[in-house]
Amino acid sequence: MIGLFLGGKNLPLVILKKIKKKKKKYFIIDLTKNNNFKKDKNSYFISIGKFGKILEIIKEKKCNRVLFAGIIEKPKISSLKLDLKGIYYIPRIIKAAKLGDAAILKELIKILAEHKIKVIKLNFFNPELTLSKGNYAKLKPSKFETLDIKKGINYLNKLNTLNHTQGIVLRNNKVIGKETSSGTKKMLQTIKKIKIFGGMLVKFPKKKQDLRADLPTVGLETLKDCKKAGIKGIVLKSKENIILDKNKCISFANNNKMFITVK
Repeated sequence: MIGLFLGGKNLPLVILKKIKKKKKKYFIIDLTKNNNFKKDKNSYFISIGKFGKILEIIKEKKCNRVLFAGIIEKPKISSLKLDLKGIYYIPRIIKAAKLGDAAILKELIKILAEHKIKVIKLNFFNPELTLSKGNYAKLKPSKFETLDIKKGINYLNKLNTLNHTQGIVLRNNKVIGKETSSGTKKMLQTIKKIKIFGGMLVKFPKKKQDLRADLPTVGLETLKDCKKAGIKGIVLKSKENIILDKNKCISFANNNKMFITVK
């Protein structure tokens, strides 16, 4: 039995589909705002303020492994309904929330560990969602672009652990865009398109990012946003980025003379 803590976006749907295909026994702790998984008979729509109830369900299911996937938005603390465990743990959640969504995940994982519940990597059932080193489109980075890739990776490696940046855009050996807590899409929308198609998006995990529950994700929309911004390719980290609709992404890159490189 596997417990699935699921938030918003498409990734949870992809993972759930694979688990059903493998005929694994599961239950869902639905952490979305709008009860996205209400049609699933194995789903429980519960606020993280009801942590006692969550632990009770996990115990009842005789489950000792859980998986986190999707966007878990910061809860509005004033409107949370709390049970006794929730009252006990909420100060930790509040403190984590000040550091961002990823910090909330880390704190939830710590709390579960205290109850001997293991969190497994979100791609445990979907290893095909990550890529190994190599080039995945017909077009490959030029020698000059390879130097830009190295510069971008070094730039990201030097950022401190509290920085929200998972992605940057480089063009002509300069960093022209940095991802904030608003995300990659917002950053790409601010990049001015130039007549000459060029530059790249380098998207790597942050320092000390918990890779069990928070792998940076790209997909077809990311490639389309890059195209609109005049960006020629994307660079990901081996085994540490989720790529949704992989075949569609590769096809789009080939049709638009873009590269997808994994380091």
